[in-house]
Amino acid sequence: MAKRTPPMMPRAQRQLKSLGERLRKARLRREMTQADMAARVGVSVPTIAKLEVGDSSTSFSTIIRALRALGLDGDIDLLAKEDALGRELQDTRLRRPPGTRR
Repeated sequence: MAKRTPPMMPRAQRQLKSLGERLRKARLRREMTQADMAARVGVSVPTIAKLEVGDSSTSFSTIIRALRALGLDGDIDLLAKEDALGRELQDTRLRRPPGTRR
């Protein structure tokens, strides 16, 4: 049975498409063909093509390996590094006087 990919929200689709475009441009700047990239990442050429158009079925591990092949794997460490919303929520809970509820 084929793997079913759940639907994505429009904003997430745009973000994935934009990431694919950036990866494609990075590959072209390095004068790599899709075949070269596929060999370095360890996937097929059609998988690289799907990655570059923002196909949501591309696995996160493939994206990480692609970034590594392009020398951009340092960017991975920046993902979700700062959690401004989480800190704000935590600070809000800490500011409440003892014994009060939401």
